[in-house]
Amino acid sequence: MSAWQIVTKSLPDLLVAMLKYTIPITLISFVLGLILAVLVALVRISPSRKPLMQGLKGLSWFYVWIFRGTPLLVQLFLIFFGLPYLKVNGAPIIELNAWTAGILTFALNTGAYASETIRAAILSVPETQWEAARALGMKKSLILRLVVFPQALRIALPPLSNSFISLIKDTSLASGITIIEMFQVSQQFAALYYNPLVSYSLVAFLYLMLTTVLTGVQAWLEKRTSRYLIQTA
Repeated sequence: MSAWQIVTKSLPDLLVAMLKYTIPITLISFVLGLILAVLVALVRISPSRKPLMQGLKGLSWFYVWIFRGTPLLVQLFLIFFGLPYLKVNGAPIIELNAWTAGILTFALNTGAYASETIRAAILSVPETQWEAARALGMKKSLILRLVVFPQALRIALPPLSNSFISLIKDTSLASGITIIEMFQVSQQFAALYYNPLVSYSLVAFLYLMLTTVLTGVQAWLEKRTSRYLIQTA
């Protein structure tokens, strides 16, 4: 079978896998990871000395340390294959299907990295911004929402966008826990047609197109969020 025939037969299934698995897994995982990242970042920058907050800080540090210090593939295998071995009276305590395990792992991994990005972005906002807002009688929650977060978002946008683009590519690891995303489908066609070069080149091209589009969106967002800075420069 010619390379062109392999492409025409494989492409529809690869596109279906992209729309059905790769993109949804990426979007859901990133949104959940971002929510977790904001919460972890706020805990870690909190000045509170209360025992509960100190405990949460320690737990947050441990979570970030674990998920930034271990390979994503290992995390996937631990959550999908390893957790069912935690048993009580012979019955598994936690048993997740592949879809749930994949999203959970990607969200936890994204949250760990993004929390450091968001924490650094918040801390980079000058203290004078806090002081000016407090002088106006604004509460801390209002200062964070209206003064600090908008500025931190502009700073955090490039690294967060890079994390999102990386996550698109990392979803290929989900094939290791039986999720039939794009890379899993390309493996099936490589075995079916005995031509891994064409099959893997095609899926690489699709990932490249996705990341290229997202890179363009990232550039537009960066320009959009920095438009006032450019005007006053």
